[in-house]
Amino acid sequence: MREEIRAELDKILESQYFIGGPAIAELEGKVAEYSKVGHAAGVASGTDAIIAALMAVGVYRSPLDTKPADEVIVPAYTFFATAGAVWRVGARPVFADIDPVTYNIDPSKIEEKITPRTKAIIPVHLYGQCADMKPILAIAKKHNLAVIEDACQSIGARQDGLAAGAFGDCACLSFFPTKNLGGFGDGGMVISKREDLINSVKRIRNHGMEPKYYHASVGGNFRLDTIQAAGLLIKLKRLDEWGKMRRRNADVYYEAFKGSNVQTPHILPQNESIFNQFIVRVANRDAVIAKMKDAGVGCEIYYPVPLHLQECFKPLGYKLGDFPQSELAAKETLALPIYPELAQEELLHVAQTLKAIVG
Repeated sequence: MREEIRAELDKILESQYFIGGPAIAELEGKVAEYSKVGHAAGVASGTDAIIAALMAVGVYRSPLDTKPADEVIVPAYTFFATAGAVWRVGARPVFADIDPVTYNIDPSKIEEKITPRTKAIIPVHLYGQCADMKPILAIAKKHNLAVIEDACQSIGARQDGLAAGAFGDCACLSFFPTKNLGGFGDGGMVISKREDLINSVKRIRNHGMEPKYYHASVGGNFRLDTIQAAGLLIKLKRLDEWGKMRRRNADVYYEAFKGSNVQTPHILPQNESIFNQFIVRVANRDAVIAKMKDAGVGCEIYYPVPLHLQECFKPLGYKLGDFPQSELAAKETLALPIYPELAQEELLHVAQTLKAIVG
């Protein structure tokens, strides 16, 4: 893609149109079409996408507010940004435990967390697999709650034939370089079937300004750079092919780990994962990862500390033992290389190395 991308970047450098150039609107249109949602707004990161989405659905506490903070239900085990964004808009993250085999929020643990102050649920489509959306949407409808899908790891994933991001009020995407659709730095997007929500996000991403220099509300500087959009447009054309390659790689792992002590990912029958990560579970995980790295095999831990035990959330009053499945996943999970360009012999080398360590 190098020359194709460089040609587009040269056009932008020549035009000097670095903010809000035509590539932004083109990328928004193509991602909205790809996800079958209708509307999209590019923002500066996946984190900013969650912040802007929360503000757009009305979860935001002004410094002048004296009422109790809004509450938003989030999984206890995921990347920090999901809960951090809730905190940053002045709301209270309320944690729920995860399903032990999918690592996504357990729908059966959500309703017990709802209070009169609950305003939204953020299910995370973790590791490239959609959360179980039907029961989540039913709970949200029953209690009149907004649903913001955190699809930052899952563009291209599907459930019952629908794209990740096509279920809730809106969804958040990340184009961080390690994602299956990654840019040349930070980038993100909010997508939705609701034009009103996306129009709100477009105001919010530009300091709440509309028209120029008039501010009915406060937003932020959440704009997506034109250079990022230009590169992502070229990569988007290849996204489905990369997804097939990731699933092919996953199939090699599934076959290689049969009969071993390595627990492989469980994909719900209604789901098509894009395997943004390939997460396995092993006993003595920390010792295993050290031996893997000594053997020259790259691997990583996602995530070593569940959110309710993060020091910054200590004022919320959670303690060890509150969310046992999240805590166990944090101790046992290990991510293996899964990127599309891996050759079969490389995948088998990873699998054989891990099996030799754990049996």
